[in-house]
Amino acid sequence: MAFTQSRIFQILDKGDSTDKTSLACDYFLSILIFLNLLAVCLESISSLGETYQRQFFLFEMFSVIVFAVEYLLRIWSMAADEKNRYPDASRRRASYIFSFHGIVDLAAILPSILPYFFPGTDLRWLRVLRLLRLLKISHYSTALEDLFSAIYQERQSFVAALYLMAIALFLSSSMMYLAEYEAQPENFQSIPHTMWWSMITLTTVGYGDVSPVTGIGKIVGAFTALMGVCAVALLTGIVASAFSNQMARREAIFEAEVNAAMADGVITEDEADHIEDLRGRFKITEQHAKAIFDNIAEQQEFDEIIEEKTSKKSEE
Repeated sequence: MAFTQSRIFQILDKGDSTDKTSLACDYFLSILIFLNLLAVCLESISSLGETYQRQFFLFEMFSVIVFAVEYLLRIWSMAADEKNRYPDASRRRASYIFSFHGIVDLAAILPSILPYFFPGTDLRWLRVLRLLRLLKISHYSTALEDLFSAIYQERQSFVAALYLMAIALFLSSSMMYLAEYEAQPENFQSIPHTMWWSMITLTTVGYGDVSPVTGIGKIVGAFTALMGVCAVALLTGIVASAFSNQMARREAIFEAEVNAAMADGVITEDEADHIEDLRGRFKITEQHAKAIFDNIAEQQEFDEIIEEKTSKKSEE
């Protein structure tokens, strides 16, 4: 039973090139997720939704059954997760159920099940929630995790930039309200109402649905646009820099682990497995990893030559 749980967990977990079954499961679920998104979009077209209503329904039922079985198997097999910080099976399962992945997996099922528990209620909005199934891809991609981790690492700079953005928002809204209220009371009837214009201008979107007509209002609008360019550039730069710094930290950690493993001249099987696991988690390509190995080997040879020369000089 324990072996079965362990194998199911391995299959449902993100696979690698050595586990063909796990890779096939990953590809199957990923394709099914994208087909669900396509089905939801096509179903929203009235002509297609009415013509192929039965086909859409059957595909939805098939998808819900697959996702429900996957969800239950993940809960059951989570007891075999040796990397989980909790020692007992029940707490491991609970950690998955209340985790981001667990909530997303449950949300992928509920929109299709809830209408059966509330017959006669208009729950058409739940159909749109089926698009949340896209987040199930996070089981096989660390993109969201990398984004949140990068922002968290630079949270002080990010919060400071958001604070400046908030100042610009309130300042421009207040000034534009004073400048345009008498000329356009329907568009700038209050400061909170004016914040719509300020946010659209600061983010450089510019829908054009509301615009200043007075001289002072146009001047305020010009300064708001300039502040928006600076604020957006600042936020974009912080996120880009955070991603770059995160990749540099991961490469430094990987290089340090490789250096430690090669220090005695022999890489054991456990060390090789650890390095390969680290390479996979840090998304370091095989070519890049090989270059790091080669550089460390050359550096060690160079250090040995220097040490040998130094010892000969000291003997002379």
